[in-house]
Amino acid sequence: MTMYASAFFLALPAGLPSQSADSTGKAAPGDSTTVAAAPDTTVKVTFGGFIDGYYAYDFDRPPSIDRSYTTQPARHNEFNINLAHVEAKVDGARVHGRLALQAGTSVQSNYAGEPTIGSVSGPSLSRHIQEAFAGYKVADKLWIDGGIFFSHIGNETWISRDNWTYSRSFVADFTPYYETGVRAVWQATPALTVTGVVVNGWQIISETNSDKAVGVRLDYALSPTVTVSYDNFVGNEQPDSVRSRLRIFNEALLKAQVTSAFGIELTADYGLQRRASGSGNDAFYIGAVVGRYALSPKVALNGRVEYFSDRNGILTIVPAGADGFRTGGASIGVDVIPQSRLLWRTELRGFTARDHVFPNRSSSDPFSKNDGFVVTSLALTI
Repeated sequence: MTMYASAFFLALPAGLPSQSADSTGKAAPGDSTTVAAAPDTTVKVTFGGFIDGYYAYDFDRPPSIDRSYTTQPARHNEFNINLAHVEAKVDGARVHGRLALQAGTSVQSNYAGEPTIGSVSGPSLSRHIQEAFAGYKVADKLWIDGGIFFSHIGNETWISRDNWTYSRSFVADFTPYYETGVRAVWQATPALTVTGVVVNGWQIISETNSDKAVGVRLDYALSPTVTVSYDNFVGNEQPDSVRSRLRIFNEALLKAQVTSAFGIELTADYGLQRRASGSGNDAFYIGAVVGRYALSPKVALNGRVEYFSDRNGILTIVPAGADGFRTGGASIGVDVIPQSRLLWRTELRGFTARDHVFPNRSSSDPFSKNDGFVVTSLALTI
């Protein structure tokens, strides 16, 4: 892991300005000059929040009411809060940061896998921290951030209003939404943004082992309306008590606003992980195509097709007898914006798997090959 971290930081651009004082404004050791910290009058502090309430009906009527394999919506036949958060943001010429605290059924679902090792770790506290990071601009075009922050992976984000569909695709739900560690964001050219991270692991706040993971993201703007991206992740997600199983993940992305009304997103993932015993690797792959068409400034339609194959259970757990998780899906949705801060979204989504993997109360078999749901949500940005 040391080799990965060293290579990453050595790759950062040279020529960073030297500092004769530490962050407190005191003179550095061996420097006889007293340096006073100049106040940053450009810093702006803002506060905000978000509330996303929903009702969802799953056609398989899962017996536990919890829905499987997607974080949003997480509950069947129930009015509930998908996500609610409050935030404070700092933006300045040389410093920035964000603190956001959250709750909701998507939070409970997504953070259920947080590891509990020792007596002061696990999801009971971690799930309520959406982001908590501080950053410093160490050079003209280079920021260094540390803490808990949104993942460098993917087209879709954690907050529903910022995505083209209400529920998240498999490609988002089974890759990290958040990371804990250090990241560097370098505006290499006006068109190219480079992000590098050294983190605890694959969507975790508490550590699972003595290793660290690394990742890179490249965003290149081909034009003002078309961006292509690549991101990756390399790390071991197993505890120290068992054999290391290196995971190598690669993702390619395209986002294009084809016309003023129509946009499209494409995502393709491929991952490898060392087998638990013997030689070789297991593999998984996920793909999604999402489109959005604005009928007017206040009404938009969206659609999605996707496929997820995880035959060896790297990212999924399936019922006994199923030959892994191999599932396709599609959705259609409509968004209505009655007021700039208010968003009403309705979505119909269905899945078809090769094996009986979806909990089903309606069938003599407790699991089904098919599943689907309808959800409607009202969200307010504060």
